Amino acid sequence: MTRLTTKDWWAMKAAARHAGIVIAGIVTGCVLLLAAPTGRASVLPPGLPELPGLGEAMQRDNRTGLALSGFDPVAYFLNDAAVPGLPGYELLHDGAVWRFANAANRDAFREAPQVYTPRFGGLDASGVADGRAVDADPHYFAVIGSQLYFFRNDENRRRFLSEATLRVKAQERWAAVTNLIAR
Repeated sequence: MTRLTTKDWWAMKAAARHAGIVIAGIVTGCVLLLAAPTGRASVLPPGLPELPGLGEAMQRDNRTGLALSGFDPVAYFLNDAAVPGLPGYELLHDGAVWRFANAANRDAFREAPQVYTPRFGGLDASGVADGRAVDADPHYFAVIGSQLYFFRNDENRRRFLSEATLRVKAQERWAAVTNLIAR
Protein backbone atom coordinates (compact mmCIF):
# COMPACT_ATOMS: atom_id res chain seq x y z
CA MET A 1 0.00 0.00 0.00
CA THR A 2 1.33 3.41 -1.03
CA ARG A 3 1.47 6.06 1.63
CA LEU A 4 0.38 9.59 0.89
CA THR A 5 3.08 12.15 1.54
CA THR A 6 2.29 15.52 3.02
CA LYS A 7 3.24 17.18 -0.24
CA ASP A 8 0.81 14.94 -2.21
CA TRP A 9 -1.92 15.58 0.35
CA TRP A 10 -1.57 19.37 -0.05
CA ALA A 11 -1.53 19.05 -3.85
CA MET A 12 -4.78 17.03 -3.78
CA LYS A 13 -6.37 19.52 -1.39
CA ALA A 14 -5.40 22.44 -3.68
CA ALA A 15 -6.78 20.61 -6.73
CA ALA A 16 -10.07 19.94 -4.93
CA ARG A 17 -10.30 23.59 -3.86
CA HIS A 18 -9.60 24.70 -7.46
CA ALA A 19 -12.29 22.34 -8.81
CA GLY A 20 -14.76 23.73 -6.26
CA ILE A 21 -14.00 27.29 -7.34
CA VAL A 22 -14.46 26.39 -11.02
CA ILE A 23 -17.79 24.67 -10.33
CA ALA A 24 -18.96 27.62 -8.21
CA GLY A 25 -18.02 29.98 -11.05
CA ILE A 26 -19.97 27.93 -13.57
CA VAL A 27 -23.03 27.79 -11.33
CA THR A 28 -22.85 31.55 -10.67
CA GLY A 29 -22.55 32.26 -14.40
CA CYS A 30 -25.58 30.09 -15.16
CA VAL A 31 -27.64 31.79 -12.46
CA LEU A 32 -26.69 35.25 -13.77
CA LEU A 33 -27.50 34.21 -17.32
CA LEU A 34 -30.91 32.87 -16.36
CA ALA A 35 -31.68 35.88 -14.21
CA ALA A 36 -30.68 38.39 -16.91
CA PRO A 37 -33.50 40.34 -18.52
CA THR A 38 -34.62 39.06 -21.90
CA GLY A 39 -34.19 42.45 -23.57
CA ARG A 40 -30.83 43.31 -25.04
CA ALA A 41 -28.91 46.47 -24.48
CA SER A 42 -28.09 48.51 -27.54
CA VAL A 43 -24.47 48.70 -28.54
CA LEU A 44 -25.13 51.40 -31.12
CA PRO A 45 -24.54 55.11 -30.54
CA PRO A 46 -27.55 57.15 -29.43
CA GLY A 47 -29.92 58.10 -32.23
CA LEU A 48 -29.41 54.96 -34.33
CA PRO A 49 -32.07 52.25 -34.41
CA GLU A 50 -31.79 49.14 -32.28
CA LEU A 51 -30.15 46.02 -33.62
CA PRO A 52 -32.36 43.98 -35.98
CA GLY A 53 -34.95 41.67 -34.49
CA LEU A 54 -36.70 38.52 -35.58
CA GLY A 55 -39.33 39.04 -38.23
CA GLU A 56 -37.94 42.39 -39.31
CA ALA A 57 -38.75 42.82 -42.98
CA MET A 58 -36.34 45.51 -44.25
CA GLN A 59 -32.76 44.49 -44.84
CA ARG A 60 -30.21 46.87 -43.40
CA ASP A 61 -26.53 46.96 -42.63
CA ASN A 62 -26.14 45.70 -39.07
CA ARG A 63 -23.02 47.80 -38.51
CA THR A 64 -24.44 51.14 -39.67
CA GLY A 65 -28.22 50.68 -39.42
CA LEU A 66 -28.54 51.99 -43.00
CA ALA A 67 -31.26 50.67 -45.28
CA LEU A 68 -30.19 49.92 -48.86
CA SER A 69 -26.54 50.44 -47.88
CA GLY A 70 -27.22 54.17 -47.73
CA PHE A 71 -28.59 54.55 -51.28
CA ASP A 72 -31.54 56.88 -51.92
CA PRO A 73 -34.72 54.81 -52.54
CA VAL A 74 -36.52 57.70 -54.26
CA ALA A 75 -33.70 58.18 -56.78
CA TYR A 76 -34.33 54.72 -58.20
CA PHE A 77 -37.70 56.02 -59.40
CA LEU A 78 -36.66 59.55 -60.41
CA ASN A 79 -33.16 58.98 -61.80
CA ASP A 80 -33.35 55.29 -62.73
CA ALA A 81 -29.99 54.98 -60.99
CA ALA A 82 -28.42 53.96 -57.70
CA VAL A 83 -27.65 57.33 -56.09
CA PRO A 84 -25.86 57.41 -52.73
CA GLY A 85 -27.74 59.22 -50.00
CA LEU A 86 -26.09 61.87 -47.86
CA PRO A 87 -25.79 61.92 -44.04
CA GLY A 88 -27.42 65.37 -44.00
CA TYR A 89 -30.65 63.91 -45.42
CA GLU A 90 -31.54 60.98 -43.18
CA LEU A 91 -34.84 59.64 -41.95
CA LEU A 92 -35.55 56.93 -39.39
CA HIS A 93 -38.32 54.67 -40.67
CA ASP A 94 -39.31 51.14 -39.53
CA GLY A 95 -36.14 50.65 -37.51
CA ALA A 96 -33.69 51.60 -40.25
CA VAL A 97 -31.90 54.79 -41.21
CA TRP A 98 -32.72 55.80 -44.79
CA ARG A 99 -30.48 58.25 -46.63
CA PHE A 100 -31.48 60.55 -49.47
CA ALA A 101 -29.65 62.61 -52.07
CA ASN A 102 -31.62 65.74 -51.19
CA ALA A 103 -34.37 67.13 -48.97
CA ALA A 104 -37.05 66.74 -51.66
CA ASN A 105 -36.42 62.99 -51.93
CA ARG A 106 -36.45 62.65 -48.13
CA ASP A 107 -39.75 64.52 -47.93
CA ALA A 108 -41.28 62.40 -50.72
CA PHE A 109 -40.32 59.24 -48.84
CA ARG A 110 -41.67 60.63 -45.56
CA GLU A 111 -45.02 61.35 -47.27
CA ALA A 112 -45.36 57.91 -48.92
CA PRO A 113 -42.83 55.32 -47.71
CA GLN A 114 -44.98 52.48 -49.07
CA VAL A 115 -44.35 53.80 -52.59
CA TYR A 116 -40.54 53.88 -52.31
CA THR A 117 -39.83 50.95 -49.99
CA PRO A 118 -38.46 48.03 -52.04
CA ARG A 119 -40.32 44.76 -52.38
CA PHE A 120 -39.17 41.78 -50.34
CA GLY A 121 -37.33 43.89 -47.81
CA GLY A 122 -34.60 44.76 -50.26
CA LEU A 123 -33.55 41.11 -50.67
CA ASP A 124 -32.75 39.59 -54.06
CA ALA A 125 -36.17 39.08 -55.70
CA SER A 126 -34.89 36.05 -57.67
CA GLY A 127 -33.68 34.47 -54.46
CA VAL A 128 -37.08 35.04 -52.85
CA ALA A 129 -38.73 33.39 -55.89
CA ASP A 130 -36.43 30.39 -55.26
CA GLY A 131 -37.48 30.38 -51.59
CA ARG A 132 -34.19 31.81 -50.26
CA ALA A 133 -33.22 34.99 -48.42
CA VAL A 134 -30.33 36.36 -50.49
CA ASP A 135 -28.71 39.74 -49.85
CA ALA A 136 -28.95 42.12 -52.79
CA ASP A 137 -26.56 44.65 -54.29
CA PRO A 138 -28.19 48.11 -54.52
CA HIS A 139 -26.59 48.62 -57.95
CA TYR A 140 -28.72 45.82 -59.45
CA PHE A 141 -32.34 46.91 -59.42
CA ALA A 142 -35.48 47.18 -61.48
CA VAL A 143 -38.58 49.34 -61.19
CA ILE A 144 -41.47 47.26 -62.50
CA GLY A 145 -44.71 49.17 -62.58
CA SER A 146 -44.53 51.12 -59.36
CA GLN A 147 -42.48 48.52 -57.45
CA LEU A 148 -38.75 48.58 -56.69
CA TYR A 149 -36.90 45.24 -56.76
CA PHE A 150 -33.27 44.47 -55.93
CA PHE A 151 -30.97 41.66 -57.06
CA ARG A 152 -27.65 40.13 -56.08
CA ASN A 153 -26.21 40.35 -59.58
CA ASP A 154 -27.12 41.17 -63.18
CA GLU A 155 -27.84 37.53 -64.02
CA ASN A 156 -30.56 37.36 -61.33
CA ARG A 157 -31.95 40.68 -62.53
CA ARG A 158 -32.18 39.52 -66.17
CA ARG A 159 -33.75 36.23 -65.09
CA PHE A 160 -36.39 37.98 -62.99
CA LEU A 161 -37.23 40.42 -65.78
CA SER A 162 -37.48 37.73 -68.46
CA GLU A 163 -39.51 35.18 -66.46
CA ALA A 164 -42.78 36.83 -65.41
CA THR A 165 -43.73 33.79 -63.32
CA LEU A 166 -40.89 34.59 -60.92
CA ARG A 167 -42.78 37.65 -59.63
CA VAL A 168 -45.74 35.46 -58.72
CA LYS A 169 -43.47 32.82 -57.12
CA ALA A 170 -41.61 35.49 -55.13
CA GLN A 171 -44.87 36.94 -53.82
CA GLU A 172 -46.14 33.47 -52.85
CA ARG A 173 -42.88 32.51 -51.10
CA TRP A 174 -42.18 35.82 -49.35
CA ALA A 175 -43.96 34.85 -46.11
CA ALA A 176 -41.95 31.60 -45.87
CA VAL A 177 -38.69 33.41 -46.68
CA THR A 178 -39.22 35.95 -43.89
CA ASN A 179 -39.30 33.02 -41.46
CA LEU A 180 -35.83 31.97 -42.67
CA ILE A 181 -34.27 35.33 -41.89
CA ALA A 182 -32.27 35.12 -38.66
CA ARG A 183 -31.51 38.57 -37.31
